[in-house]
Amino acid sequence: MSGLEMDLSSGIAAFEAKEFANAWQLLKPLAEQGDPEAQYRLAIMCQNGLGMVKNDLQAFKWMRAAAEQGHAMAQHGIGFMYLHGECVQKNEAEAVKWFRQAAEQGLAGSQMTLGMMYQQGLGVERDEAEAKKWYQMAEHNP
Repeated sequence: MSGLEMDLSSGIAAFEAKEFANAWQLLKPLAEQGDPEAQYRLAIMCQNGLGMVKNDLQAFKWMRAAAEQGHAMAQHGIGFMYLHGECVQKNEAEAVKWFRQAAEQGLAGSQMTLGMMYQQGLGVERDEAEAKKWYQMAEHNP
């Protein structure tokens, strides 16, 4: 295991143990080097004020950085931000884009949310068939 992998592993362990100051120290350099898992964890800490003052701008920055690299949970997270206007201006169409990317990676929560958005016509034209498709995918997702 390389030093970077050790730092990531240690940073995630600190995050899971709710040792957020330690997690931040370990994960921030990795996030700055482009590690999507580190970026995602920093976004969660900034968004929820874990071990720091809540910081919407930083939360959005790190969540988007991880999402753009294909991190499914970050794609779901940024979709949630756009859907609810949290950390960023509310934009349902943009939310659909991010939920779809996560849903296509098999994330059941994103599939369910996408189904609901098609059912209600949030950010997309109402489409019962499309809603049903996403709901069924989520149901068959282990």
